[in-house]
Amino acid sequence: MKILLYNPDNGVTRNFMPHLWMFLLQSLTPEGHEVVLIDGNAQPMDEAGIARYVREHNIGLVGIGAMTRMIAKAYRMADAIRAVGVPVVMGGPHVTEEADEALGRNGGPRHADAVALGEADETWPRIVEDAARGQLKDVYAPVDAFGQERKPSLQEYPAIPWDKINLGQFNLVPKMAAHTLQRIGDGWGTFRIIPMESGRGCPYGCEFCTVTGFFGDSIRFRTNESVVNELLLLKAVAKSEGGQIAVFFIDDNFAINIKRTKSLLRDIIAAGAQVHWVAQISANLLRDEELVDLIAASGGKWVFIGMESIDPTNLAGVNKGFNKPGEYAAVLERLAQRNVYAITSFIFGMDNDTVGVAERTMKEIRTWPAGLPIFGLLTPLPATPLYKKLEAAGRLTRPKHWQEFIPFEMAHTPLKMTIAEAHAEVKAGWARSYSPEAMAQAVDSLKDKPLGYRINIFIARMCFRGIYFPQMGPVAWMKVIYQNRRTIFSLVKEGFATWHGRSSSAAADLAVGSRVDGD
Repeated sequence: MKILLYNPDNGVTRNFMPHLWMFLLQSLTPEGHEVVLIDGNAQPMDEAGIARYVREHNIGLVGIGAMTRMIAKAYRMADAIRAVGVPVVMGGPHVTEEADEALGRNGGPRHADAVALGEADETWPRIVEDAARGQLKDVYAPVDAFGQERKPSLQEYPAIPWDKINLGQFNLVPKMAAHTLQRIGDGWGTFRIIPMESGRGCPYGCEFCTVTGFFGDSIRFRTNESVVNELLLLKAVAKSEGGQIAVFFIDDNFAINIKRTKSLLRDIIAAGAQVHWVAQISANLLRDEELVDLIAASGGKWVFIGMESIDPTNLAGVNKGFNKPGEYAAVLERLAQRNVYAITSFIFGMDNDTVGVAERTMKEIRTWPAGLPIFGLLTPLPATPLYKKLEAAGRLTRPKHWQEFIPFEMAHTPLKMTIAEAHAEVKAGWARSYSPEAMAQAVDSLKDKPLGYRINIFIARMCFRGIYFPQMGPVAWMKVIYQNRRTIFSLVKEGFATWHGRSSSAAADLAVGSRVDGD
Protein backbone atom coordinates (compact mmCIF):
# COMPACT_ATOMS: atom_id res chain seq x y z
CA MET A 1 0.00 0.00 0.00
CA LYS A 2 1.17 3.51 -0.79
CA ILE A 3 0.71 5.96 2.08
CA LEU A 4 0.75 9.76 2.01
CA LEU A 5 1.59 11.66 5.19
CA TYR A 6 0.45 15.26 4.84
CA ASN A 7 0.90 18.32 7.04
CA PRO A 8 -1.17 21.38 6.04
CA ASP A 9 0.30 24.87 5.82
CA ASN A 10 -0.32 27.13 8.78
CA GLY A 11 -2.32 29.74 6.89
CA VAL A 12 -0.09 32.63 7.88
CA THR A 13 3.37 32.25 6.46
CA ARG A 14 5.52 29.36 5.40
CA ASN A 15 7.38 27.53 8.14
CA PHE A 16 11.14 27.24 7.77
CA MET A 17 11.17 23.73 9.23
CA PRO A 18 9.27 20.52 8.41
CA HIS A 19 7.29 18.65 11.06
CA LEU A 20 8.96 15.72 12.80
CA TRP A 21 5.86 13.53 13.07
CA MET A 22 5.94 12.70 9.35
CA PHE A 23 9.51 11.40 9.44
CA LEU A 24 8.88 9.52 12.68
CA LEU A 25 5.77 7.73 11.39
CA GLN A 26 7.54 6.95 8.13
CA SER A 27 10.24 5.17 10.15
CA LEU A 28 7.60 3.30 12.17
CA THR A 29 5.64 2.09 9.13
CA PRO A 30 5.72 -1.73 8.76
CA GLU A 31 7.73 -3.14 5.87
CA GLY A 32 5.97 -3.67 2.58
CA HIS A 33 4.42 -0.21 2.40
CA GLU A 34 5.69 2.89 0.60
CA VAL A 35 5.43 6.25 2.36
CA VAL A 36 5.57 9.69 0.70
CA LEU A 37 5.62 13.00 2.55
CA ILE A 38 4.12 16.38 1.69
CA ASP A 39 4.48 19.42 3.93
CA GLY A 40 2.07 22.13 2.82
CA ASN A 41 4.51 24.83 3.89
CA ALA A 42 7.11 23.54 1.42
CA GLN A 43 4.70 22.29 -1.27
CA PRO A 44 1.57 24.49 -1.27
CA MET A 45 -1.48 22.51 -2.33
CA ASP A 46 -5.24 23.12 -2.42
CA GLU A 47 -8.12 20.67 -2.17
CA ALA A 48 -8.24 19.94 -5.90
CA GLY A 49 -4.49 19.48 -5.99
CA ILE A 50 -4.36 16.92 -3.19
CA ALA A 51 -7.34 15.01 -4.60
CA ARG A 52 -5.57 14.84 -7.95
CA TYR A 53 -2.32 13.76 -6.27
CA VAL A 54 -3.86 10.82 -4.39
CA ARG A 55 -5.62 9.62 -7.56
CA GLU A 56 -2.60 9.91 -9.83
CA HIS A 57 -0.21 8.30 -7.35
CA ASN A 58 -2.53 5.47 -6.33
CA ILE A 59 -2.49 6.43 -2.64
CA GLY A 60 -4.24 3.90 -0.41
CA LEU A 61 -4.16 5.75 2.91
CA VAL A 62 -3.57 9.37 3.94
CA GLY A 63 -2.38 10.40 7.40
CA ILE A 64 -2.92 14.05 8.36
CA GLY A 65 -1.49 15.71 11.45
CA ALA A 66 -2.39 19.25 12.43
CA MET A 67 -2.32 21.67 15.31
CA THR A 68 -5.39 23.73 16.18
CA ARG A 69 -4.50 26.69 13.98
CA MET A 70 -4.17 24.36 10.97
CA ILE A 71 -7.19 22.17 11.61
CA ALA A 72 -9.68 24.02 9.36
CA LYS A 73 -7.33 23.55 6.39
CA ALA A 74 -6.70 19.95 7.47
CA TYR A 75 -10.44 19.21 7.48
CA ARG A 76 -10.90 20.71 4.01
CA MET A 77 -8.03 18.63 2.61
CA ALA A 78 -9.34 15.49 4.32
CA ASP A 79 -12.80 16.07 2.85
CA ALA A 80 -11.32 16.36 -0.66
CA ILE A 81 -9.32 13.15 -0.21
CA ARG A 82 -12.27 11.15 1.14
CA ALA A 83 -14.43 12.43 -1.73
CA VAL A 84 -12.26 10.43 -4.17
CA GLY A 85 -12.56 7.27 -2.07
CA VAL A 86 -9.27 7.30 -0.16
CA PRO A 87 -9.44 6.77 3.63
CA VAL A 88 -8.00 9.41 5.97
CA VAL A 89 -6.64 8.99 9.49
CA MET A 90 -6.10 12.17 11.50
CA GLY A 91 -4.07 12.81 14.64
CA GLY A 92 -2.30 15.43 16.72
CA PRO A 93 -3.16 17.53 19.79
CA HIS A 94 -6.35 19.05 18.36
CA VAL A 95 -7.86 15.81 17.11
CA THR A 96 -6.97 14.13 20.40
CA GLU A 97 -9.13 16.64 22.27
CA GLU A 98 -11.80 17.02 19.58
CA ALA A 99 -12.10 13.47 18.24
CA ASP A 100 -15.90 13.70 17.93
CA GLU A 101 -15.50 16.78 15.74
CA ALA A 102 -13.16 14.94 13.35
CA LEU A 103 -15.44 11.88 13.26
CA GLY A 104 -18.63 13.90 12.80
CA ARG A 105 -20.12 12.76 16.10
CA ASN A 106 -20.99 16.26 17.33
CA GLY A 107 -23.53 17.07 14.66
CA GLY A 108 -21.07 18.34 12.07
CA PRO A 109 -19.67 16.64 8.96
CA ARG A 110 -17.29 13.70 9.25
CA HIS A 111 -13.74 14.55 8.16
CA ALA A 112 -11.78 11.41 9.07
CA ASP A 113 -12.27 7.67 8.71
CA ALA A 114 -10.18 7.15 11.83
CA VAL A 115 -8.45 9.20 14.51
CA ALA A 116 -5.24 8.48 16.39
CA LEU A 117 -5.37 9.81 19.93
CA GLY A 118 -2.24 10.99 21.73
CA GLU A 119 1.21 9.85 20.69
CA ALA A 120 0.92 7.43 17.76
CA ASP A 121 4.30 5.67 18.05
CA GLU A 122 2.70 2.38 19.05
CA THR A 123 -0.69 2.70 17.35
CA TRP A 124 0.54 3.72 13.88
CA PRO A 125 1.73 0.24 12.78
CA ARG A 126 -1.67 -1.17 13.79
CA ILE A 127 -3.47 1.58 11.87
CA VAL A 128 -1.48 0.77 8.72
CA GLU A 129 -2.17 -2.96 8.94
CA ASP A 130 -5.90 -2.39 9.56
CA ALA A 131 -6.08 0.00 6.60
CA ALA A 132 -4.32 -2.52 4.35
CA ARG A 133 -7.03 -5.06 5.25
CA GLY A 134 -9.78 -2.50 4.78
CA GLN A 135 -10.71 -2.75 8.47
CA LEU A 136 -9.97 0.68 9.91
CA LYS A 137 -11.48 1.34 13.33
CA ASP A 138 -12.85 4.74 14.26
CA VAL A 139 -10.52 5.37 17.20
CA TYR A 140 -6.98 4.26 18.03
CA ALA A 141 -5.86 5.05 21.55
CA PRO A 142 -2.51 4.28 23.22
CA VAL A 143 -3.74 2.16 26.14
CA ASP A 144 -2.40 -0.84 28.03
CA ALA A 145 -4.14 -4.18 28.66
CA PHE A 146 -6.14 -2.57 31.46
CA GLY A 147 -7.38 0.32 29.33
CA GLN A 148 -5.09 2.87 30.97
CA GLU A 149 -3.35 5.47 28.84
CA ARG A 150 0.23 4.50 28.07
CA LYS A 151 3.00 6.87 27.01
CA PRO A 152 5.59 5.29 24.71
CA SER A 153 9.14 4.92 26.00
CA LEU A 154 11.78 6.76 23.98
CA GLN A 155 14.56 4.38 24.95
CA GLU A 156 14.08 2.34 21.76
CA TYR A 157 13.70 5.34 19.49
CA PRO A 158 13.55 4.52 15.77
CA ALA A 159 16.52 5.58 13.68
CA ILE A 160 15.27 8.08 11.08
CA PRO A 161 17.23 7.39 7.86
CA TRP A 162 17.96 11.01 6.95
CA ASP A 163 20.52 9.85 4.37
CA LYS A 164 17.81 7.98 2.44
CA ILE A 165 14.97 10.52 2.69
CA ASN A 166 14.42 12.98 -0.15
CA LEU A 167 14.76 16.33 1.61
CA GLY A 168 14.65 18.42 -1.55
CA GLN A 169 11.39 20.15 -0.65
CA PHE A 170 12.93 21.48 2.58
CA ASN A 171 16.01 23.20 1.11
CA LEU A 172 15.91 26.91 2.04
CA VAL A 173 18.56 27.93 -0.52
CA PRO A 174 17.00 29.34 -3.72
CA LYS A 175 17.65 27.09 -6.72
CA MET A 176 19.20 29.93 -8.73
CA ALA A 177 21.82 30.48 -6.02
CA ALA A 178 22.53 26.88 -5.00
CA HIS A 179 25.36 26.18 -7.49
CA THR A 180 27.27 29.35 -6.60
CA LEU A 181 26.77 29.01 -2.84
CA GLN A 182 27.90 25.40 -2.91
CA ARG A 183 31.43 26.65 -3.66
CA ILE A 184 31.54 29.25 -0.86
CA GLY A 185 33.28 28.44 2.41
CA ASP A 186 32.09 25.10 3.76
CA GLY A 187 29.41 24.97 1.08
CA TRP A 188 25.94 26.46 1.19
CA GLY A 189 24.36 24.66 -1.75
CA THR A 190 21.70 23.44 0.64
CA PHE A 191 20.52 24.66 4.02
CA ARG A 192 17.86 22.88 6.02
CA ILE A 193 16.47 23.19 9.52
CA ILE A 194 15.71 19.68 10.70
CA PRO A 195 13.46 18.87 13.68
CA MET A 196 14.71 16.46 16.34
CA GLU A 197 13.51 15.51 19.78
CA SER A 198 15.54 14.34 22.73
CA GLY A 199 12.61 14.04 25.13
CA ARG A 200 8.88 14.56 25.64
CA GLY A 201 6.69 15.93 28.40
CA CYS A 202 6.60 18.98 30.66
CA PRO A 203 5.77 19.19 34.39
CA TYR A 204 4.98 22.92 34.45
CA GLY A 205 1.37 22.81 33.24
CA CYS A 206 1.07 26.41 32.04
CA GLU A 207 -2.60 27.32 31.82
CA PHE A 208 -2.66 28.13 28.09
CA CYS A 209 -0.47 25.24 26.91
CA THR A 210 -1.50 21.88 25.41
CA VAL A 211 1.84 20.15 26.02
CA THR A 212 1.25 18.72 29.49
CA GLY A 213 -2.18 17.47 28.46
CA PHE A 214 -0.86 15.76 25.33
CA PHE A 215 2.60 14.50 26.32
CA GLY A 216 2.11 14.27 30.08
CA ASP A 217 3.87 15.80 33.06
CA SER A 218 6.56 13.13 33.43
CA ILE A 219 9.61 13.48 31.19
CA ARG A 220 10.80 10.69 28.91
CA PHE A 221 14.17 10.85 27.20
CA ARG A 222 15.96 9.22 24.32
CA THR A 223 19.38 7.78 25.04
CA ASN A 224 22.32 10.13 24.54
CA GLU A 225 23.77 7.68 22.04
CA SER A 226 20.62 7.79 19.92
CA VAL A 227 20.64 11.60 19.75
CA VAL A 228 24.38 11.79 19.03
CA ASN A 229 24.13 9.21 16.23
CA GLU A 230 21.31 11.16 14.59
CA LEU A 231 23.32 14.38 14.73
CA LEU A 232 26.35 12.65 13.20
CA LEU A 233 24.17 11.29 10.39
CA LEU A 234 22.69 14.73 9.65
CA LYS A 235 26.16 16.26 9.69
CA ALA A 236 27.37 13.66 7.18
CA VAL A 237 24.36 14.25 4.91
CA ALA A 238 25.06 17.99 4.79
CA LYS A 239 28.75 17.44 4.06
CA SER A 240 28.06 14.93 1.28
CA GLU A 241 25.93 17.44 -0.64
CA GLY A 242 28.11 20.50 -0.04
CA GLY A 243 25.54 22.08 2.21
CA GLN A 244 24.68 23.14 5.74
CA ILE A 245 22.24 21.91 8.30
CA ALA A 246 20.79 23.17 11.57
CA VAL A 247 18.73 21.27 14.12
CA PHE A 248 15.72 22.45 16.08
CA PHE A 249 15.25 20.38 19.22
CA ILE A 250 11.48 20.42 19.50
CA ASP A 251 11.45 19.27 23.13
CA ASP A 252 9.02 21.52 24.94
CA ASN A 253 11.72 22.29 27.49
CA PHE A 254 15.10 20.99 26.33
CA ALA A 255 16.83 21.55 29.70
CA ILE A 256 13.99 20.49 32.02
CA ASN A 257 16.38 17.95 33.60
CA ILE A 258 19.60 19.95 33.78
CA LYS A 259 21.77 17.02 34.84
CA ARG A 260 20.62 14.95 31.88
CA THR A 261 20.93 17.87 29.44
CA LYS A 262 24.52 18.52 30.53
CA SER A 263 25.29 14.84 30.02
CA LEU A 264 23.84 14.93 26.49
CA LEU A 265 25.71 18.10 25.54
CA ARG A 266 29.00 16.67 26.83
CA ASP A 267 28.46 13.55 24.71
CA ILE A 268 27.71 15.68 21.64
CA ILE A 269 30.98 17.56 22.14
CA ALA A 270 33.00 14.38 22.79
CA ALA A 271 31.67 12.76 19.60
CA GLY A 272 32.31 15.83 17.44
CA ALA A 273 28.58 15.86 16.65
CA GLN A 274 28.18 19.63 16.94
CA VAL A 275 25.84 21.27 14.46
CA HIS A 276 24.17 24.64 14.86
CA TRP A 277 21.06 24.07 16.91
CA VAL A 278 18.05 25.82 18.42
CA ALA A 279 16.03 24.68 21.43
CA GLN A 280 13.24 25.82 23.73
CA ILE A 281 14.48 26.42 27.29
CA SER A 282 12.79 28.23 30.18
CA ALA A 283 14.55 31.34 31.45
CA ASN A 284 14.76 29.97 35.01
CA LEU A 285 16.91 27.04 33.83
CA LEU A 286 19.43 29.36 32.17
CA ARG A 287 20.72 30.64 35.49
CA ASP A 288 23.19 27.73 35.37
CA GLU A 289 26.52 29.02 34.02
CA GLU A 290 27.87 25.55 33.21
CA LEU A 291 24.74 24.70 31.24
CA VAL A 292 25.10 27.84 29.14
CA ASP A 293 28.81 27.05 28.55
CA LEU A 294 27.84 23.59 27.27
CA ILE A 295 25.06 25.01 25.08
CA ALA A 296 27.59 27.22 23.30
CA ALA A 297 30.29 24.53 23.04
CA SER A 298 27.88 21.96 21.59
CA GLY A 299 26.69 24.19 18.76
CA GLY A 300 23.74 26.02 20.32
CA LYS A 301 23.09 29.30 18.51
CA TRP A 302 19.54 30.33 19.40
CA VAL A 303 17.38 29.62 22.43
CA PHE A 304 13.60 30.05 22.30
CA ILE A 305 12.41 31.49 25.63
CA GLY A 306 8.71 31.75 26.40
CA MET A 307 8.88 34.91 28.49
CA GLU A 308 5.18 35.64 27.84
CA SER A 309 5.05 38.84 29.91
CA ILE A 310 7.13 41.33 31.89
CA ASP A 311 4.30 41.49 34.45
CA PRO A 312 4.62 38.98 37.36
CA THR A 313 0.86 39.20 37.99
CA ASN A 314 0.16 37.99 34.46
CA LEU A 315 2.63 35.13 34.82
CA ALA A 316 1.14 33.98 38.11
CA GLY A 317 -2.32 34.10 36.53
CA VAL A 318 -1.40 31.54 33.87
CA ASN A 319 0.58 29.28 36.23
CA LYS A 320 3.94 30.47 34.95
CA GLY A 321 5.18 32.18 38.08
CA PHE A 322 8.53 30.40 37.76
CA ASN A 323 9.36 33.05 35.15
CA LYS A 324 10.99 36.01 36.89
CA PRO A 325 10.99 39.15 34.69
CA GLY A 326 13.69 40.70 36.86
CA GLU A 327 16.05 37.94 35.68
CA TYR A 328 15.38 38.25 31.94
CA ALA A 329 18.15 40.75 31.21
CA ALA A 330 20.80 38.73 33.08
CA VAL A 331 19.76 35.51 31.32
CA LEU A 332 20.00 37.09 27.88
CA GLU A 333 23.33 38.72 28.66
CA ARG A 334 24.67 35.38 29.90
CA LEU A 335 23.75 33.82 26.55
CA ALA A 336 25.06 36.72 24.46
CA GLN A 337 28.44 36.62 26.19
CA ARG A 338 28.81 33.16 24.64
CA ASN A 339 27.44 34.25 21.25
CA VAL A 340 24.11 32.50 21.83
CA TYR A 341 21.03 34.65 21.20
CA ALA A 342 17.37 34.42 22.13
CA ILE A 343 14.01 34.18 20.42
CA THR A 344 11.83 35.86 23.06
CA SER A 345 8.11 35.16 22.95
CA PHE A 346 5.46 37.45 24.45
CA ILE A 347 1.70 37.07 24.84
CA PHE A 348 -0.57 40.12 24.90
CA GLY A 349 -4.18 40.12 26.04
CA MET A 350 -3.51 38.57 29.45
CA ASP A 351 -5.83 39.56 32.25
CA ASN A 352 -3.56 42.23 33.74
CA ASP A 353 -2.55 43.78 30.40
CA THR A 354 -3.64 47.33 29.67
CA VAL A 355 -3.19 49.68 26.73
CA GLY A 356 0.50 50.45 26.28
CA VAL A 357 1.70 46.92 27.08
CA ALA A 358 3.60 46.78 23.78
CA GLU A 359 5.61 49.93 24.50
CA ARG A 360 6.29 48.86 28.09
CA THR A 361 7.56 45.53 26.80
CA MET A 362 9.60 47.16 24.04
CA LYS A 363 11.21 49.48 26.59
CA GLU A 364 12.59 46.39 28.35
CA ILE A 365 13.57 44.63 25.12
CA ARG A 366 15.65 47.63 24.01
CA THR A 367 17.89 47.17 27.06
CA TRP A 368 18.63 43.53 26.19
CA PRO A 369 21.13 42.02 23.71
CA ALA A 370 19.86 41.80 20.14
CA GLY A 371 17.47 38.92 19.58
CA LEU A 372 14.24 37.94 17.87
CA PRO A 373 11.16 39.12 19.78
CA ILE A 374 7.83 37.65 18.71
CA PHE A 375 4.35 38.63 19.85
CA GLY A 376 1.04 36.80 19.95
CA LEU A 377 -2.37 36.94 21.60
CA LEU A 378 -3.56 34.78 24.46
CA THR A 379 -5.43 31.94 22.76
CA PRO A 380 -7.74 29.47 24.53
CA LEU A 381 -6.93 26.09 22.95
CA PRO A 382 -9.36 23.19 23.38
CA ALA A 383 -9.27 21.34 26.73
CA THR A 384 -6.62 23.61 28.27
CA PRO A 385 -7.25 25.03 31.75
CA LEU A 386 -7.43 28.47 30.12
CA TYR A 387 -10.22 27.38 27.75
CA LYS A 388 -12.22 25.83 30.59
CA LYS A 389 -11.80 28.91 32.79
CA LEU A 390 -12.88 31.34 30.07
CA GLU A 391 -15.78 29.13 29.03
CA ALA A 392 -17.04 28.93 32.61
CA ALA A 393 -16.79 32.72 32.92
CA GLY A 394 -18.70 33.28 29.67
CA ARG A 395 -15.79 35.19 28.16
CA LEU A 396 -15.33 33.18 24.94
CA THR A 397 -16.37 35.25 21.93
CA ARG A 398 -15.62 32.51 19.39
CA PRO A 399 -15.89 29.16 21.23
CA LYS A 400 -14.97 27.20 18.08
CA HIS A 401 -12.43 29.72 16.80
CA TRP A 402 -10.42 27.02 15.01
CA GLN A 403 -13.25 26.30 12.58
CA GLU A 404 -12.58 29.69 11.01
CA PHE A 405 -8.94 30.37 11.71
CA ILE A 406 -8.06 34.07 11.62
CA PRO A 407 -4.40 34.84 12.37
CA PHE A 408 -3.74 37.20 15.28
CA GLU A 409 -7.44 37.42 16.19
CA MET A 410 -8.63 36.99 19.79
CA ALA A 411 -11.27 34.43 20.72
CA HIS A 412 -12.17 35.88 24.12
CA THR A 413 -12.56 39.24 25.83
CA PRO A 414 -9.56 40.50 27.85
CA LEU A 415 -10.30 41.95 31.28
CA LYS A 416 -8.62 45.36 31.00
CA MET A 417 -8.60 46.04 27.26
CA THR A 418 -10.95 45.65 24.36
CA ILE A 419 -10.23 43.05 21.72
CA ALA A 420 -9.39 45.80 19.23
CA GLU A 421 -6.92 47.33 21.68
CA ALA A 422 -5.21 43.97 22.20
CA HIS A 423 -4.89 43.56 18.43
CA ALA A 424 -3.34 47.02 18.16
CA GLU A 425 -0.77 46.14 20.85
CA VAL A 426 0.40 43.05 18.95
CA LYS A 427 0.65 45.00 15.72
CA ALA A 428 2.67 47.71 17.50
CA GLY A 429 5.06 45.14 18.95
CA TRP A 430 5.81 43.64 15.55
CA ALA A 431 6.00 46.99 13.74
CA ARG A 432 8.44 48.53 16.21
CA SER A 433 10.59 45.41 16.53
CA TYR A 434 10.98 44.86 12.80
CA SER A 435 11.04 48.37 11.36
CA PRO A 436 14.07 49.22 9.20
CA GLU A 437 15.37 51.32 12.10
CA ALA A 438 15.06 48.44 14.57
CA MET A 439 16.73 46.06 12.12
CA ALA A 440 19.65 48.47 11.69
CA GLN A 441 19.99 48.91 15.45
CA ALA A 442 20.08 45.14 16.00
CA VAL A 443 22.84 44.76 13.42
CA ASP A 444 24.79 47.72 14.79
CA SER A 445 24.61 46.35 18.34
CA LEU A 446 26.86 43.50 17.19
CA LYS A 447 29.49 45.76 15.60
CA ASP A 448 32.17 44.32 17.88
CA LYS A 449 31.39 40.80 16.58
CA PRO A 450 32.58 39.20 13.33
CA LEU A 451 30.57 40.04 10.23
CA GLY A 452 28.90 36.64 10.23
CA TYR A 453 27.04 37.41 13.45
CA ARG A 454 25.57 40.59 11.99
CA ILE A 455 24.52 38.82 8.80
CA ASN A 456 22.97 36.07 10.92
CA ILE A 457 20.86 38.45 13.01
CA PHE A 458 19.77 40.42 9.94
CA ILE A 459 18.67 37.37 7.93
CA ALA A 460 16.94 35.87 10.96
CA ARG A 461 15.04 39.12 11.55
CA MET A 462 14.04 39.32 7.90
CA CYS A 463 12.57 35.82 8.15
CA PHE A 464 10.87 36.31 11.52
CA ARG A 465 9.35 39.56 10.30
CA GLY A 466 7.32 37.42 7.91
CA ILE A 467 5.45 35.75 10.77
CA TYR A 468 3.29 38.86 11.14
CA PHE A 469 3.98 40.69 7.86
CA PRO A 470 3.92 37.80 5.35
CA GLN A 471 6.60 37.90 2.67
CA MET A 472 5.04 35.25 0.47
CA GLY A 473 6.10 36.41 -2.97
CA PRO A 474 8.85 38.24 -4.89
CA VAL A 475 7.09 41.62 -4.73
CA ALA A 476 6.77 41.48 -0.93
CA TRP A 477 10.41 40.45 -0.59
CA MET A 478 11.60 43.21 -2.92
CA LYS A 479 9.65 45.75 -0.87
CA VAL A 480 11.19 44.71 2.44
CA ILE A 481 14.66 44.52 0.87
CA TYR A 482 14.24 48.07 -0.43
CA GLN A 483 13.13 49.29 3.00
CA ASN A 484 16.28 47.80 4.53
CA ARG A 485 18.60 48.76 1.66
CA ARG A 486 20.97 50.82 3.82
CA THR A 487 21.63 47.97 6.24
CA ILE A 488 22.00 45.49 3.37
CA PHE A 489 24.41 47.79 1.52
CA SER A 490 26.48 48.24 4.68
CA LEU A 491 26.76 44.48 5.22
CA VAL A 492 27.57 43.80 1.56
CA LYS A 493 30.17 46.57 1.50
CA GLU A 494 31.87 45.19 4.62
CA GLY A 495 31.68 41.66 3.27
CA PHE A 496 33.27 42.69 -0.01
CA ALA A 497 36.03 44.55 1.82
CA THR A 498 36.71 41.52 3.99
CA TRP A 499 36.77 39.21 0.97
CA HIS A 500 38.97 41.61 -1.00
CA GLY A 501 41.39 41.89 1.93
CA ARG A 502 41.68 38.14 2.19
CA SER A 503 42.19 37.82 -1.56
CA SER A 504 44.91 40.48 -1.55
CA SER A 505 46.63 38.80 1.39
CA ALA A 506 46.49 35.44 -0.34
CA ALA A 507 47.92 36.93 -3.54
CA ALA A 508 50.76 38.57 -1.58
CA ASP A 509 51.54 35.28 0.15
CA LEU A 510 51.58 33.53 -3.22
CA ALA A 511 53.94 36.15 -4.67
CA VAL A 512 56.32 35.88 -1.73
CA GLY A 513 56.24 32.10 -2.03
CA SER A 514 57.04 32.30 -5.73
CA ARG A 515 60.07 34.54 -5.10
CA VAL A 516 61.35 32.19 -2.44
CA ASP A 517 60.94 29.21 -4.76
CA GLY A 518 62.74 31.13 -7.52
CA ASP A 519 65.71 31.89 -5.26
